[in-house]
Amino acid sequence: MFTDSHCHLNFPELREQLPAILDAMAAAQVGRALCICTTMEEFDEVHALARDHAHLWATVGVHPDNEGVREPSLQDLLDGAARPKVVGIGETGLDYYRLGQRTLADMEWQRERFRVHIRAARQTGLPLVIHTRSASDDTLDILREEGGFGPGDGRAPARGVFHCFTETAEVARAALDLDFYISFSGILTFRNAADLRETARLVPLERLLIETDSPYLAPVPHRGKVNTPALVPHVAAQVAELKGLPVEAVAEATGRNFERLFDRVTAP
Repeated sequence: MFTDSHCHLNFPELREQLPAILDAMAAAQVGRALCICTTMEEFDEVHALARDHAHLWATVGVHPDNEGVREPSLQDLLDGAARPKVVGIGETGLDYYRLGQRTLADMEWQRERFRVHIRAARQTGLPLVIHTRSASDDTLDILREEGGFGPGDGRAPARGVFHCFTETAEVARAALDLDFYISFSGILTFRNAADLRETARLVPLERLLIETDSPYLAPVPHRGKVNTPALVPHVAAQVAELKGLPVEAVAEATGRNFERLFDRVTAP
């Protein structure tokens, strides 16, 4: 059984064909998927997917690149995290890829939003789902500042996963040093992703997750098409090739890792 640790089934490309997508997941032996929240406005819809389907789960959070949306307060995130089948905080982090005419100083709103998510994760004990793009230094610095990795304050340090990982091997090592997991998407199968495949080789299997980030980033041989959780076995197959393992071993290990990290999830 495969587990898709990050998808967006509420997005229009997928929501309108949900019954067919769920059937395709079953046929592909994808037994679970985590539905990721990107705005507070969509949270009820994301949560309803988890509530209505035994093999789906949800997070609560606001994507760092979303502007002009309701800014989440700490209490918003705590209230969302208290709902049944909400197992993580995010997607959160930093994204400087589309700065345009702005400077890094102009992105303080993103950094403050990230801090609020980290505080919610520490208060609830739920893992963070971290997005970082062109911002890895600041992402790691803020995580270290807010994450409780120094002298103890009576609470466990922040934990979580760097999702859809595309950063360098050095960033991967830094995330692993903080006891975070690394999740790879269909990008791992792309012809121009040789460096990322080398990074995946160094990530220990016991700290690795797989995902689709659907409806985006369909893996080869489906690149360019709408992605769905049914395609996550292609990511597992690429990991298996890199690790020299049977794909079944990767499916089993990443499923265990998913349960260990998102420990509110009930094992199948």
